[in-house]
Amino acid sequence: MEKKKLGLVDSTAVLVGGMIGSAIFALSGVTIVQAGSAAILSWVVAGLILFGYGLLNAELATKYPQSGGVFVFPAKVLGKTEKSSRLWGWISSWAYLFGCWGGAAFSAIFVSVYLGVAFPVFNNYQALIAVITMIVCGVLNVFNISVTGKANTLLTALLGLAILMFVGVSFGSGEWSGELFSPFFTQGAGGATGWISAIPIAMVAYGSIVAVAFMVGEIKDPEKNVPRSTFLAMIIVIALYVLAIIAVLGLVSTQYFLDNPDMAYIPMYAAAFAKLMGTPWVVPLVSIAAVLALITTILVLITLSARTIQATAISGILPRGLGKNHKKTGVPVNATILITVLFGALAAFPSAVNEIINLGALCNALVVAIICVTVVASRKKGTDLEHFKAPGGNILPIAMLVIIVGSYAPDVIGGGWQLWAATAAYFAVGMLVYFVGTKYREKNDPVLESERLF
Repeated sequence: MEKKKLGLVDSTAVLVGGMIGSAIFALSGVTIVQAGSAAILSWVVAGLILFGYGLLNAELATKYPQSGGVFVFPAKVLGKTEKSSRLWGWISSWAYLFGCWGGAAFSAIFVSVYLGVAFPVFNNYQALIAVITMIVCGVLNVFNISVTGKANTLLTALLGLAILMFVGVSFGSGEWSGELFSPFFTQGAGGATGWISAIPIAMVAYGSIVAVAFMVGEIKDPEKNVPRSTFLAMIIVIALYVLAIIAVLGLVSTQYFLDNPDMAYIPMYAAAFAKLMGTPWVVPLVSIAAVLALITTILVLITLSARTIQATAISGILPRGLGKNHKKTGVPVNATILITVLFGALAAFPSAVNEIINLGALCNALVVAIICVTVVASRKKGTDLEHFKAPGGNILPIAMLVIIVGSYAPDVIGGGWQLWAATAAYFAVGMLVYFVGTKYREKNDPVLESERLF
């Protein structure tokens, strides 16, 4: 049976749903506190930066069209031997999985937080709701990718509609005022340059721009649809983000968030609660939109993590069963189940998730660095395949390396020895898994399936 794949619309929805997560419903308020009205610029610039990074991944995906790109790309390009190439792929994958693990668990926990804002009865069941959310998203991921994709497209469409309804009500409420935008650059705690320091915060919201590139094996006509969906999704997401922030800033001032710092983590709800109570259904609408955003993000993170696990299993690092696709659905069911269990286990312990998130900066910087270096190295290798080429030559990957990795530097430096020690421990476990898994497969199966990758 031919494996069904995602077309342009569903691919774009995967990217939109992956990017519109908790960030716009929480981090937008943090950027407003820092930059005031100029936070609008922070979100636009952050989107353009991650768009450049997305194009680099699109180039690699169309040159090496196999899912699990965070493993596949370095494994095909870096290293002088098969073993060293596989090691680079594993390091990249292990670091990437760390970020997905924390991000998915964080999103699942915030599902109950936003439900509790509108429906207080849910406040006492945070961990239970988080685990149930993770299980539901895991179940959706074991279906054929076209089914999962259409479910994600529907949820993403509802999410976009909810945000646009909030924006429309805000502008038409009579409470929205353009006067709150003045002065534009100096309202925030960061002063005139606050919008620049807020850019790294906003960049977090666009991290899933790589989603389609990392699952390219399940995309129709990847040479066309991967770059096109990257372009379309970024336009849609930046537009929705900017409209939502403009709506919030026209309802409540930057000073309101400075005086009420807790409200900065629920800015859209705060704006609705403060100025739109004459339209009472808007408050639950914001909560529902947040829940939809979080669910679509979890769906994408489970999909990407499962494909990453599958690629490492095919290469001979993890057990063979994790690399197999289900005969009927054509998806890596075993890998999906493993990821769902691991993510759900972390979601059951909300306090642990915050620690995982705090430790992710170094891992994220490492993944970006490896991918950017991979792009430069891959351009020196020829291919018989026609593929998309990101513009700007080697200037683009070098610029992305400096900008994105540099944005993580304050968190890495400020994390102190605890960050380095915890990260070192995490990678020590990863290296143990790598060497034990590789030795076992070499001993018991000399003809590794990694030949499919190289």
